Amino acid sequence: MELINGAIDWLLVLLILVALVVIHEFGHFVMARRAGVRVHEFGIGFPPRAKIIGRDSETVYTLNWLPIGGFVRLEAEEGESDDPRAFVNQRLGTRLVILLAGVVMNLALAFLIFTVIAGFADPVWTTRIASVQSDSPAEVAGLVGGQQIGTDDQGRPTYDASGDLILAIDGTRFPVFDRLEIRDAPQRYLREHAGQTVSLRVQRSDGRVEDIPVTLRPPERATTEGALGIGIQALERQDVQHGPLDAIAIGFRRTVDASTLILRGLRDLITDITNPQVSGPVGIVGAVGFVRSELPPTFLLWLVGLLSANLAVINALPFPPMDGGRVAVSIIQALSGNRISPALERAVYLAGFVLLMLLLVWITFFDIQRQAGA
Repeated sequence: MELINGAIDWLLVLLILVALVVIHEFGHFVMARRAGVRVHEFGIGFPPRAKIIGRDSETVYTLNWLPIGGFVRLEAEEGESDDPRAFVNQRLGTRLVILLAGVVMNLALAFLIFTVIAGFADPVWTTRIASVQSDSPAEVAGLVGGQQIGTDDQGRPTYDASGDLILAIDGTRFPVFDRLEIRDAPQRYLREHAGQTVSLRVQRSDGRVEDIPVTLRPPERATTEGALGIGIQALERQDVQHGPLDAIAIGFRRTVDASTLILRGLRDLITDITNPQVSGPVGIVGAVGFVRSELPPTFLLWLVGLLSANLAVINALPFPPMDGGRVAVSIIQALSGNRISPALERAVYLAGFVLLMLLLVWITFFDIQRQAGA
């Protein structure tokens, strides 16, 4: 069964990555066609070619055997050509727009995914109260815990789900996708406001929702006894919906956050190359497998958005053979009066590709180590 799940996870990752790369390449394709650049082939996967799935007056659409992405083959994308519709013969601005169109497509996809999630099913953390301490702010406010139903393996009492559910504090909800690394965000909020009066939005066991003011314990007691004085049964997830304008704003903010997340990861990789904390293919498969098997489908959709934003940022970096590297080479060619030879250009792209593959192998080595130690 473990082998079957592993195979499913790898297949799912391949499908996701191929879809993201094909969308990326579609951006290049659309802008190249709009600019009048000759497009010879739009391929899903990498050669050798498996099948021609369509063609128009000048472009052949192919399915290829290596399921690791996709590509667009333009006339003279590298080198020289007498064809006025060749990529190399276009103005610098046109070439840059074509090169960056894939990045824009991946960012647009991430924005769309994050906006849809925010609009229809944005998970937020809520806090189920298990027990209420005597003479605590929670007891004074009339909060209710669950009924004790037994004990766990360590002799600690367990409770049913009849306790009050804290939905928000001071009108603040705690979105899961904004606080992935802060599962105790509601409790942190209470500790940070120790000694103050806060408003708790509470859902009672009969479904009634009430706003209850509570004066929290002072900081010196909050650190040892808790600011509110409750035992927590669990952090639960609850989906909420946002209006169109709020969803768009949240989608934009999360796209920016996802883009800066990969930049922070690359910074950490550069500063600690001997123990990289970023994930390669093995780490991505592990993350997708966990999300697929343990969490609702919304989380897998969010992960696709995160990967799309990361792919956009990585491709925008000025490192050959990424799109950003090609942009840099195009600008240098323009500034130097096209004195960079096609052979040198290809050598730069090849060297960048080899370095990128070596880095990927290096990261994968540590991915496997982490998986083995898990």
